[in-house]
Amino acid sequence: MAIIRIKNLLIRTIIGYNPEERVNRQDVIINLEIEVDVSRAVTTDHQDGIYNYKAITKTLIAFVSESKYNLLEKLTYEVLQLIMKDERVIRAKVEIDKLHALRFSESVSVELEAKR
Repeated sequence: MAIIRIKNLLIRTIIGYNPEERVNRQDVIINLEIEVDVSRAVTTDHQDGIYNYKAITKTLIAFVSESKYNLLEKLTYEVLQLIMKDERVIRAKVEIDKLHALRFSESVSVELEAKR
């Protein structure tokens, strides 16, 4: 097994329930931890059948940038569900930071985890 980490993926999206948050895109930072079986990859050194982290990253960027959620918890849950759709994923952890959500704070984050 291997853990693939995608760190500090910065995406602009609509997140929040205040009127200005429903109009103006905000930056969120996504950190992912995805556990997958890599036994085939390490024995063959071939890309067939591997977990393609470039593809999931592109999918996440498109999904999050087009989403419009009120709650950070819901956005985090939906990103986790998107990752868990791939049957090769054994476990995934998603943390999403909403930058400058609180006064005097760099960010607020929600973290969710799922496993098979």
